[in-house]
Amino acid sequence: MSVFIVGADVLGNIPSNLSKAGVKTLLHFKGRKRISEDIQIPANTDLVLVITDYISHNIAELIKRKAKEASLPVVFSKRSWSHLQEKIQPYMVK
Repeated sequence: MSVFIVGADVLGNIPSNLSKAGVKTLLHFKGRKRISEDIQIPANTDLVLVITDYISHNIAELIKRKAKEASLPVVFSKRSWSHLQEKIQPYMVK
């Protein structure tokens, strides 16, 4: 599974926890700068994860729209593993 994370300057233990949960590829984009408006979701992405801490509202809306156009699931979550784990559970490969 490949996850594209948008938001949060620092991910803390999220990458290692996602790896333990079966995520093979993880890409992170901070999503704060205006230059971020040109962001593209990588082609091999299975799940888009938007960390709602420290992200521009415009970037969040842009990612939501682009993910919908690509028929990709989008999860909005706080940058807390307990909150995040609950939100992504339905999308994880068993």
